[in-house]
Amino acid sequence: MDIPKLTPNPNFQYANTHLQSLAEHLFAVGYVAEQLLKRLIPDSAAKAEAVFVAGCLHDLGKIDPAFQEWARNPKKKDYHAEDGQHIDDSKFSFDKHPRHNEISVLLYQLLDPISFKGISSGYKTAIKHTIYWHHAKPYRKEKDSEFSTFGGIYKKLNSNLSSITFAEILEKTQRLLKQVSEIDCQYRSIEASLIAKIYSEVVDLDILELMKNTDLPSYKSYEIEDRIDNYRQQITNNALHNIMRACVISADRLVSALPAEDLHGHIKHLNLHSLVDETLLLEGNLCSQIETCMTQFPLSERSNKQHEVAQQLNKILDVAILAGPAGCGKTKIALEWALLKNSQQIIWICPRVQVCQGLFFELISEQYLPDATIEINTGEFKYTKEWGGVTQEDDYFSGDIVITTIDQVFSAIITHTKANTLINVLNAHVVFDEFHEYIPMPAFNLLFAELVACKKSQGSFANTLLVSATPHYFYLKSVLDIQPEDIITMPSFNLSSYRIEFKVFDETQRDDGNPLYQKQSGNNIVISNTAQTAQISFIRNQRDENAVLLHSKFKKTDKQSWFSEVFDSFKKDGTRKFDVLRSGPIVQASLNITCDYMVAEITTAENFLQRLGRLDRFGTNSSVNIYSVAVPEPIHQGKGTGAAARFLARQFSFAATKAWYQFLQAEALENKTLQLPELYSFYRRFHNMELAQQSMASDLLACFKQGVQLIQQKIVDPITIPPKKITEKGQGKISKHSLRGENRFVQMAICDVSKWPHIEYREEYAYQPPVNERDEFDNLTASLDEIQGYGDSDKNLLAYMKNKHHNIIGGQKAYKDFILLNEARDPEFPIYLSYTPDGLDRVGGESARHSYAIYYAVCDKQPIGAISIKQLTSNED
Repeated sequence: MDIPKLTPNPNFQYANTHLQSLAEHLFAVGYVAEQLLKRLIPDSAAKAEAVFVAGCLHDLGKIDPAFQEWARNPKKKDYHAEDGQHIDDSKFSFDKHPRHNEISVLLYQLLDPISFKGISSGYKTAIKHTIYWHHAKPYRKEKDSEFSTFGGIYKKLNSNLSSITFAEILEKTQRLLKQVSEIDCQYRSIEASLIAKIYSEVVDLDILELMKNTDLPSYKSYEIEDRIDNYRQQITNNALHNIMRACVISADRLVSALPAEDLHGHIKHLNLHSLVDETLLLEGNLCSQIETCMTQFPLSERSNKQHEVAQQLNKILDVAILAGPAGCGKTKIALEWALLKNSQQIIWICPRVQVCQGLFFELISEQYLPDATIEINTGEFKYTKEWGGVTQEDDYFSGDIVITTIDQVFSAIITHTKANTLINVLNAHVVFDEFHEYIPMPAFNLLFAELVACKKSQGSFANTLLVSATPHYFYLKSVLDIQPEDIITMPSFNLSSYRIEFKVFDETQRDDGNPLYQKQSGNNIVISNTAQTAQISFIRNQRDENAVLLHSKFKKTDKQSWFSEVFDSFKKDGTRKFDVLRSGPIVQASLNITCDYMVAEITTAENFLQRLGRLDRFGTNSSVNIYSVAVPEPIHQGKGTGAAARFLARQFSFAATKAWYQFLQAEALENKTLQLPELYSFYRRFHNMELAQQSMASDLLACFKQGVQLIQQKIVDPITIPPKKITEKGQGKISKHSLRGENRFVQMAICDVSKWPHIEYREEYAYQPPVNERDEFDNLTASLDEIQGYGDSDKNLLAYMKNKHHNIIGGQKAYKDFILLNEARDPEFPIYLSYTPDGLDRVGGESARHSYAIYYAVCDKQPIGAISIKQLTSNED
């Protein structure tokens, strides 16, 4: 091997500006990626070979003369790019020139002989995907289609070659791969390297004509199917791509961080494995902390059963499922499972920030793990050991237990910069808490299945636990291919009695005939399917109830403070500051709270039982607990008409909800006194019914279709935006690639409904921009559907703002909707959904108020949140 020199040699091929040998870099990345995969997924020789090849070929495109000229430039020796080494000269533009990963995949497509059968076609597809996507796509001003095919990449590259032909580029590439092969033989002391077999000695350039319209690999390969079974292979293929890509990107970053002489030394002394050791080594005392925690719980029949369930879960070879009703101690069981598995780190993945918050407070308490390093890592909160104890960026995902959202983990498979997060997930013990929540969420249910498939591929090293009181047996079997014997149930030790009452009502009326609006007293929780119903019912009863309101339509600070108020009041041995909680679905699986009576709107079997889990959660009531279920008349009649049915259909849950309600009626459960084990046995029976499975499949296929459309719109393609496109201020923007729906920052005027039905319009807005640019906005967001009136021009608030805003607030008139919507990704440029009286006076006074304007309502007791003026003044839902 040539010894790298500190001064560039014009006859030498370099991988980067700190002059690593390109041949050494390619081999090292291939080898380290292979070792990462072997350590994370033992007994996977075919995968290991494929990732080795992908790593050894990932930067072939750096043989590009333009790249080599740039890398040898002495002025660039200290250059470091977060997204890898790319040409950054001001006169150079990737609008007209392919990036090295694009050239790399073109070269592999030409060099890999079809006759070579040592790697299957499926793995060859995965190799191409990994090579192409080991970097994010660049932001380009020109049409992306010019860079979307192999022919397009060739045409762009060839047009820029001057001192060398493309045929000569191929010859240089073959010599480079021969060098990589020789390094591999020396390093492993073998006679022949796989790399020597992977490329053809003779390349027929005529095949360029055949592949000129062949598309480059899609980032996510999903197609709409009419059967759930057909999605399973797509999920498996995408999971393989995720793993190989994460291994190559992580290896590339580890190797690229080395000085050239250190890389040479690692290869010469055969110790590249040390990079893998340092990456995967987990040291800590989590197990001893959990052992201490277990002694805090008194010995009892319940504790013994929890221990037995943990032991059963420990015996399951790959992915285990813990099913258990509310309050059965699933957190304690999960910790004991991790202890039996000798866990050094747990990554605890939750569906929402509120679930993370509740779990964080639970685990740092004296009863659980006060001395362990508990870390919460969400988009909003990054704290360690205590709330407000800010985690340094270098320490992200380093806690003994990392509590995070599914969104943060998805970033490993839908972005480039956080791709190494998947290595953390594969290396740790993983708990997916309340996983049933992803099932009706478009794209989330597919990407979650990918993560589970990634962990399942680890076999006996999967160390993965899925936890839910309502594990959605149909999804487990039909999508995740989880067998019944891998589902372990913790029985309920709650001996309380329950009675279900169905209250059929006219959903068009907001009066005492509607159980969701009736006045409540005592320790009660009312849960509706929408925040809007919770808001209106709270307003109507504000003078007659000692109630608190919680939902998702608050600004950030209000959401945080009222979350704490609700938890403190309704938790076990809570303050009982409030008698009644009126809420949207936000509390059904996010808060460890309890009540003595519950009213809940009809919903899916999963949500139905999750809500029930907040009723006498700790089994302390001696009298029968009443679970009053509000059923709109159309749903009672089996019809899909009406606001409630349409809402459920938009949530991909109408068919399953209707089937569950009909099942409960057929079983004649109303007014029967039951205990929790009986109710959960009905839930299992429901999932085994053919009619129920058909209904769930119908909802799920519709949801998958929507998810595939999201993915095909390239919402999940990693794209690199040039630095000048990124705001210099410390304010977070809304990503263009979010999977949780299209939202924008909004502003709205405040109205006071303390004396409802009288409404007082205040001369203030919901929040003020921060004085310090580094401080965060106390912002609000709304969906595009809300902003644009769900397609009804009369309800389009964006059009109203476009026409009136410049007269009310000042500034220039806006002419294009898409400009306003794009600017509103930044909290500095929100879309106004309502205006103060003073602002409206400038355009005609109160008569100029939009009839569907959305205000931030408040009252004497607490904020009400964002709500349409139409909803405040109407007596119908």
